[in-house]
Amino acid sequence: MKADTFAAKAISFFTSLNLKLPSSLHTQVLNPYQNPETLECVRKFFTKYFNDHRSRIFIFGINPGRFGGGLTGISFTDPVALRVKCRIRNSLGNKKELSSEFIYKVIDEFGGAKNFYKHFFISAICPLGFMKGNLNYNYYDDRKLQKAVTPFIKETFLQQIEIGARNDALVVVGAGKNKKFIEELNREVGFFKKIISLDHPRFIMQYRRKKLGEYVKRYVETLEQFT
Repeated sequence: MKADTFAAKAISFFTSLNLKLPSSLHTQVLNPYQNPETLECVRKFFTKYFNDHRSRIFIFGINPGRFGGGLTGISFTDPVALRVKCRIRNSLGNKKELSSEFIYKVIDEFGGAKNFYKHFFISAICPLGFMKGNLNYNYYDDRKLQKAVTPFIKETFLQQIEIGARNDALVVVGAGKNKKFIEELNREVGFFKKIISLDHPRFIMQYRRKKLGEYVKRYVETLEQFT
């Protein structure tokens, strides 16, 4: 694997992530890349799907959750999807994550992971996740937390772009606060020509499941314009 491939740059980025928060925030950082098995899964995943020099449309979520990317190191991918959909063996657990289930329904509509990841890269505006107590926490759930992590987010935003982002659009998963934050950040950086937002998979799976097919179709139609 040559040093300048998308895979090499992505692996280097994720495996070097480090974030420490003030103890006064009482918030735990989820850094799955400190787990040797997760590291191995991340290397296999990127080597399998991104070992090329293609630039891709970036899809950014909020920050990883404890049963998905906060466990596997791969955004919106729980251990089950990693085994079944990506054919990467792991012993990281058998619990499914709602967001992962939805995203892989979208990926299936593109013919599977190989074809999907040829065009798209999924990550998060904050590539490390958070927990408060036993619950997932978003970077914007607490103003003090958002202020504390903003320098980290700005730095990693630029670093992720350098991995191989196309500049015609950034697709944001999660309307509202996440979209607004990313739009402001992009105005500073001036890289992406437009920001497109889609409803968050967890919201869809929890509150709009009866219209699941419509939401999958909306995702597919939004993304197809870039293939």
